[in-house]
Amino acid sequence: MALSERLSRFLARKGITYQHLETEAVANLDAAVLASGKPQHDFIRATLLIDINGVVMAVHRFDSTLDMDALHQFTDRRLQPLTARQTSRLFADCDPGFVPPVGAAWDLPVLIDDDVIAADRVIFSGGTDHSLVEMDGRAFRLAQAGARKGRLVIRGQGSDDRDAVTLDDVANKLQKLYRLPPMPALALRILRLTANTEATAKELAELIEFDPSMTAQIMRYARSALFNYPGQINSVQEAVTRVLGFDRVAHIALGIASVKAFDVPRAGRLGMDNFWRHSLYCAFLCQNLAAYSGRDKGLAYLCGLLHNFGLLLVGHLFPSEFEELNTLREINPDASMHSLEQEVFGHSERQDILAVGHGAIGGILHRLWQLPEAVIKAAGMHQHIGYQGEDADYVQLVQLANALLKERGIGDEFNQDDISALMESLGLRADVLDQVQAEIDQVASDLDLLASSLAS
Repeated sequence: MALSERLSRFLARKGITYQHLETEAVANLDAAVLASGKPQHDFIRATLLIDINGVVMAVHRFDSTLDMDALHQFTDRRLQPLTARQTSRLFADCDPGFVPPVGAAWDLPVLIDDDVIAADRVIFSGGTDHSLVEMDGRAFRLAQAGARKGRLVIRGQGSDDRDAVTLDDVANKLQKLYRLPPMPALALRILRLTANTEATAKELAELIEFDPSMTAQIMRYARSALFNYPGQINSVQEAVTRVLGFDRVAHIALGIASVKAFDVPRAGRLGMDNFWRHSLYCAFLCQNLAAYSGRDKGLAYLCGLLHNFGLLLVGHLFPSEFEELNTLREINPDASMHSLEQEVFGHSERQDILAVGHGAIGGILHRLWQLPEAVIKAAGMHQHIGYQGEDADYVQLVQLANALLKERGIGDEFNQDDISALMESLGLRADVLDQVQAEIDQVASDLDLLASSLAS
């Protein structure tokens, strides 16, 4: 069936006219919008919310973000996003991630943004991964009979008088309003050294030995069971030449030195302890997945290691909001980070900056620090499932690594991923998953110890 069964029956029963747009099967609604060739502003979507009184569907522009504070005032309810599992149970006749914004077909109460209800034309998911529905405004208003109308989205997004924020806008505003941390001097020297194709292990070791704590951490890393080196290691230079290799030492040292730019608490799901644990596991997985897929292992490691620096920048610039975000992450494990960021920042004067999410902000910082383009893209786009732009393979390596880590409860995002689509895009065989899972099982305890030492 082209449309979901319940949507099709509802539209037929109400005599609502529409145009069915058949599409190629895609991974998610974002990809469907991009593949359609239609104006993004014509698309609408459904966000499912829940509290003790039940489920509510909020309908708004695809390019807008719900204002959770406005929703609370509008409904006098503390609504939270539905989990992917709850959504799939409720919309059993729909493909995952393709919920039509027509709540009446599922007997759900609907809240609809007043910008949407006044639209001349709308396009939305038909409930399957290969169908879109296009309606004129009159037909759509008939489909939404009984819905409550109001201002539901964050100001600055989703309508002609509320222009969406661009990354350039955010970058400019960040640099005007806040003192962004410069790359620490030692990190900058390491980065410059790695750019020199004639740099030696001795020069790298001498740089690292300027910092006694980094020296101790690199030595601990080299002596760990991660590498099972049988002999003695008495210097950083020996760690580089005998065990770790130039690139791996340079990358871990760059990460250690760069983190010193931020003042972020250790505790909590988003604190420094879990940041390092997530980063090291992600880097290890990215490196191993890169080896199986023919990508640059060193660059993949660096992408995994540095992809979440946006969270550190958020914590550094906005400590009180970061504390609230950290608490919300703990008590809402199934909610997406994007929805939690909007809950914390969506009703503050910083809403336009955080509307793009911590990933994009991390990408902005990495560009300011002049890191490799793949690292910038991995940080900036790792939250964007279906990304197909420049350096997409390294973005997808990070996304796949994070998806595998979610199964272990590691990381800050716990919404669903399409692992099969990522594997196919990267050209990885199905048996690679078992191999990398076994590889990470062997080193998990050592990665945990290293993460703890780096956070201290």
